[in-house]
Amino acid sequence: MMNKPSKLINTLEVFETKCNFEVLGFEKPSEHVPEIDPTYRFDPETTIAILAGFANNRRVLVQGYHGTGKSTHIEQVAARLNWPCVRVNLDSHISRIDLIGKDAIVLNEGKQVTEFQDGILPWAYSNPVALVFDEYDAGRPDVMFVIQRILETEGKLTLLDQSRVIKPNKYFRLFATANTVGLGDTSGLYHGTQQINQGQMDRWNIVTILNYLSNKEEEQIIANKIKKMNNKTGKEVIKSMVATADLSRAGFMNGDISTVMSPRTVLTWAENYLMFNDAEYAFKLSFLNRCDELERPIIEEYFQRSFGIDISDAKVANVKE
Repeated sequence: MMNKPSKLINTLEVFETKCNFEVLGFEKPSEHVPEIDPTYRFDPETTIAILAGFANNRRVLVQGYHGTGKSTHIEQVAARLNWPCVRVNLDSHISRIDLIGKDAIVLNEGKQVTEFQDGILPWAYSNPVALVFDEYDAGRPDVMFVIQRILETEGKLTLLDQSRVIKPNKYFRLFATANTVGLGDTSGLYHGTQQINQGQMDRWNIVTILNYLSNKEEEQIIANKIKKMNNKTGKEVIKSMVATADLSRAGFMNGDISTVMSPRTVLTWAENYLMFNDAEYAFKLSFLNRCDELERPIIEEYFQRSFGIDISDAKVANVKE
């Protein structure tokens, strides 16, 4: 794996954001560097916070509603810096031994022997890697105590089982994404999130908030990604789709519905629309069918208000021609 970043990055040119500090990246991509999405749009404030994490070894927590693209934002910054990046989803099934490692039976010279196999954390900690903990506020208590050890930038990772002390690689970076800011599910929207020890929250050097893009920006992203809809008729359909999504997000924030339409879902809806040439049918397959049955009339009303037609009559002009 590459030793250190040495390429000076022009942040204004690459991210359309000016930084007051120097940002270095790796010369060439390696195995764990994410692929660049050329259509990705960066949020300026979040981008500066993430770049500060990479450039100045700051621990960065990105908080925001579901589907705002928190993890993708970190990945796309890493991709343009050629910085290896690995994501770990801290769901309820991830335990301490998954992160640290465990004994496993391996073949050694034709014999079965028991050896300790490192988990993702010791490997990442000793390499120039950006480690991203997704759903950080859903992590189990035993996992959170492990993470607390590496929140200090000079902190050493002690493996008691192995009598090993791992020093951090100079270019190891730590990020996390969360729906809350460590206070638990105060809104009733995110069941399963945990209250996080405030001593641990204090160790995050930077906490930034990423919200949904404006409707116009989201419309442009979808039009850029789906070339066949990047015309007058297609853009009108996209505008109505994004308006429907915007209403669902407002309803989600107000507690009217429990499922939100993320930008990813809107993109899927547009892709399915191209296949079926039917806005209603594509809407049902992409979003409505996964919603609570009691909430579907509300969501159907969002569709009706955005498209100006009843959902049972939904047919939109063919944009493929």
